Amino acid sequence: MTPKAWLYSTLQCAGLLGQACALPDGANLGVAFTKQDAWIDNSFAAKAACPSGTDNWGNCVAKDRKVVTIRASADDKDDVSADFEKGLREANGGGLLHLAKGKTYMIGKKLELDWLKDVYVQLEGTIKFTNDIDYWTKTYVYHPFQKSSAFWRWGGSHIKIFGGGTMDGNGQKWWDTFESFKKDITDPSNTFLRPVTFFAENATHLDVTDINFLNSPSWFTFFVGSKDITFDRTNFLAKSTTKARPHNTDGFDTFNVDGFRLTNSRLEVDDDCYSAKPNTTNVHIENVWCKGTHGVSMGSIGQYPGVLDYITNVFVKNVTFVGGQNGARIKAWAGEHVGYGYVKNITFTDLDMQGVDQPIVLDQCYINIKPDVCRKFPSKVNTDGVKFINIKGTSSGKRDWVGSLKCSTTAECKNIEIRNVEITNPKKGGKGVITCDGIKNVTGSCQAPKS
Repeated sequence: MTPKAWLYSTLQCAGLLGQACALPDGANLGVAFTKQDAWIDNSFAAKAACPSGTDNWGNCVAKDRKVVTIRASADDKDDVSADFEKGLREANGGGLLHLAKGKTYMIGKKLELDWLKDVYVQLEGTIKFTNDIDYWTKTYVYHPFQKSSAFWRWGGSHIKIFGGGTMDGNGQKWWDTFESFKKDITDPSNTFLRPVTFFAENATHLDVTDINFLNSPSWFTFFVGSKDITFDRTNFLAKSTTKARPHNTDGFDTFNVDGFRLTNSRLEVDDDCYSAKPNTTNVHIENVWCKGTHGVSMGSIGQYPGVLDYITNVFVKNVTFVGGQNGARIKAWAGEHVGYGYVKNITFTDLDMQGVDQPIVLDQCYINIKPDVCRKFPSKVNTDGVKFINIKGTSSGKRDWVGSLKCSTTAECKNIEIRNVEITNPKKGGKGVITCDGIKNVTGSCQAPKS
């Protein structure tokens, strides 16, 4: 075989198979070929399968994918969940599901989408969930952590969602109904489970870019047992049109997650902007705007009796907090029946506080624990290596302090760095005070709380 013929044969084979052909040493091609030449095959195969290039995972970019479309909903009662699942199955394994701009796709049935591999979803329109509370409170995806329910479960590997469209949790009816229950989401006796809008479990390499999230009934997103989750250029809004608050609308919650990245995003929600639940590690948050939130929180942690929890290696940079309850927060459970654990290697840097009630908080009496109970059954969560650097702005004046770091008597809280923190308290005048109670090895300005 001539070199030209061999080249044609190699390209043809790669095009047919979508990958390089395996050729053993000494293959009878009439030309010399060894395994050291395999890079030639791989290069040809990649170009043949993905002529426009590959993504950051080595898979074909959108231009080179088979495009799958499905019908849109005719109205808010037209459930296309079966069509959505069918379309996603057809796109799975190298394709792209396209949801058109200006169209709405109503999801009215629980979906298990935990079989995904190398799939793109180009969401230009709106995915909206029905507000059939009777159905969703009986039929849902369940996870036992804080009795979480969800509309659907995503899982698998190499999943990209992008396109400028919207996921609408249609939460107003849920918030209105929840007002009559008056029970916190963490209350074990709470029976009114409101769904998470986007839940992923056992997902690896999940990338969400340029997507809007609207009016989740409860948490907007929840990630469990997952690795390498990325959100970039996303917007979150929970806005009630009645007196009912959009309770518990966390932007992000991660549980047993290794690798979470949130960048260039804006959130206006009624709870945590981001909450690292137990066993979360390797988190990077940067260029984020949080309005009216409970802050970027480490925890809650240490909730369940006998269970070891941890949160490690978190870097939070260039986050703006507008109003809201908290800014940079660590929260650990106390009480008679709680767990134990540790928070380690956390950095909050270059933060801007704009009228935040509690800009810096270490709370080890979570949640709603009476002082005498907290003293009797203190938290067993240790804290080590937390940095608060270059944090500026104002508090709301609700507290005498702008920062409160309080460690329980049965935990060890050490190696805390406070540097270049300039938060003023407009109602107290002058520079705000940071108080430390039970903290060992503090670097920076911190004073004992008033007795």
